[in-house]
Amino acid sequence: MLEKDLGETVRALISSKDAKRLLDEMKQWDGRVSKQWKARANAHQAAIDRGDPFEYAKVYKGLSRLETQEGLRAQDKAHLAQSLDLLAEELACSLRKTPEQTRRMLAKIGAA
Repeated sequence: MLEKDLGETVRALISSKDAKRLLDEMKQWDGRVSKQWKARANAHQAAIDRGDPFEYAKVYKGLSRLETQEGLRAQDKAHLAQSLDLLAEELACSLRKTPEQTRRMLAKIGAA
């Protein structure tokens, strides 16, 4: 890959304003996911592949809630971990916090 192609491949981090908006939206979102595990897994993988932090947030919130209600399948656990990692890193950079501080913040929102 050439340096001139980076702009088409790598996106900029979200701003701190958008990061705060994302957290507010997570608090308001009801976090419902499909009961059909295969449809859910496909939708979550597609959301993660889009590379949009707002999509990561939906995956994380939905699976966090499902985990507390009925437990998760192996693919759900993988998507939960991946969405948490991506979201925590992005928000930590945007909000100038450590990834661990961001993970604690997300844990509170995800279970709510």
